[in-house]
Amino acid sequence: MTKWIAIFLLVTGAGFWVFKKMPEWKAKQKNVETLTARPTTAIVETRSIHFAITAAGDIGPAEQVSVRPEVNGLIATLPVDIGDLVKLGQVLFSLDDRDLQTERATRKAEIDGAKLQLEKAQRDFNRAQELFQAKLISQELYDDTKTQYELAKNALDRAQQALALVEYRLTKTRILAPFNCTVLTRPVSVGQAVSGSGGFNSGTEVLTIADLTKMVVNAHINQADVTRLAQGQEVEIQVESVPGLKITGTVERIAPQSAIKNGVKGYPARIVIKELDSRVRPGMTADITIPVASAENAVAVPLAAVFTEQGERFVYVKKSSEDDEFEKRSVQIGIADYDYAEVLNGLKTGEIVSLEDKGNSGTKALAAGQRSPGGGSDGTRTGAQARVGTASLLVLSTNSNVARSGAESSRGAGNRQTNASSSR
Repeated sequence: MTKWIAIFLLVTGAGFWVFKKMPEWKAKQKNVETLTARPTTAIVETRSIHFAITAAGDIGPAEQVSVRPEVNGLIATLPVDIGDLVKLGQVLFSLDDRDLQTERATRKAEIDGAKLQLEKAQRDFNRAQELFQAKLISQELYDDTKTQYELAKNALDRAQQALALVEYRLTKTRILAPFNCTVLTRPVSVGQAVSGSGGFNSGTEVLTIADLTKMVVNAHINQADVTRLAQGQEVEIQVESVPGLKITGTVERIAPQSAIKNGVKGYPARIVIKELDSRVRPGMTADITIPVASAENAVAVPLAAVFTEQGERFVYVKKSSEDDEFEKRSVQIGIADYDYAEVLNGLKTGEIVSLEDKGNSGTKALAAGQRSPGGGSDGTRTGAQARVGTASLLVLSTNSNVARSGAESSRGAGNRQTNASSSR
């Protein structure tokens, strides 16, 4: 009897658990059905298409200086710290100049002695000159007196030059701000010994200063996109650290020589930020949007509706609204983003096109060796499933000066993203 009661309780518990999980299973099944129920047709419509590329860059000041002393010494005063605003000509730091002051006093004493020697030599020379003219001394004695006079003048010149050098070194013990700036770093403190810029490792860095009123974005432009960039071109800058902030910039410089960054060959470019926001700081990452091409009020179809076979681009157009028959029609494609393609001729608004390959040539619409995620083994494409493959072939048409193949786009994927947006 106890055995049957246990079996009854076990069956009852299992039934209750299944009943409890049933709504969750139905919800999952509904989600799966919703995901798989993609549209199979689309209507040809008029919309604006904008194609742009993006590149990542780092924000930094246009003018940044590593402040290092020109002479060796100890830090005597350091009145500024990180974040301080410093005006042009203000003292950044000073070195202990006691040794130089002592040397300066020594050089002045040497000058005084050299002047006395020169006065004595001049008196001797003047007297010797008078005696020589009266033929009372020999030529040799006269020449010796003249030489002593010239040596005394030379000694005075050397003493004056030594004093000038010491005074010049004294001016280098007070470092002044070369422009209105902000202190970025201060790696040393008062009392620390520092070496001059002419010594080992180009001297000790005391401060890093920069003008934060003028900021630039240093970007690495992929070699496939650099030809679309020009000096003076306006670009849109989006700062990652400040959500929603979009500012404009102007391309100031494009390096003539390529460089490799993160294993990708590209060209360094500098973009000047036009209207600086106070929240933007050096070191922030920015995404640069470079407009490439656009078409306003263009006849457009989804990329999934455009197929390619042996260089020919075509769509399947529904013959009539009453049946499900489609006809193959060649089209000429203009500008395309990653959602829609501009149709230059071959279609008109209001017509219905298929998002599925009606002629079993869908595999040829994809790039070689690619298949959209979730695609079937027969190679047919529907809706968003076909976007990946078709987009790699239809970024821009051959009629546009900015055409790009799928292989070229994938080659630049290491350091940039391609941003394509379309608005109705």
